[in-house]
Amino acid sequence: MAQEGNGNSSRCSSHNGDNGNRWSLQGMTALVTGGTKGIGHAVVEELARLGATVYTCSRNEAEINECLKDWKSKGFRVAGSACDVSSKSEREKLMFAVSSVFHGKLNILVSLTRP
Repeated sequence: MAQEGNGNSSRCSSHNGDNGNRWSLQGMTALVTGGTKGIGHAVVEELARLGATVYTCSRNEAEINECLKDWKSKGFRVAGSACDVSSKSEREKLMFAVSSVFHGKLNILVSLTRP
C-alpha cells in the first residue's frame, strides 16, 4: 500500500467517509462508465464523497435509476443515464449528455466497461 507523509498512514486511511479535507475534488467533474456495480459503484461514491460532480452510466436503466435515488439520498451530486458504450450512437448520446450537464467541462474519466 502506498505511503505518504511520515509513512504511518496509508492513502486509503480516510476510507471511513471522513476525508479530513485532505483530499478534495470540489468543483471537479467526472464521468464513470459502468458505475452501478462493483468497482464502478465504489468509484462513483468515492468521487462524489470527495466533492466531485459525477455522471455515470449503465446498460440497465432500472439499476441506474435505483443507484441515482440512493446517491441523491446520500447528498451526492450524481447524474446518469442508461447507455451501452459498445454502441457508437449511444456513446455519442452519452457525450452530448455529459457535455450538457457539465457545460463542456470534464476533468476525470473512469472507463470501467468492456467492449
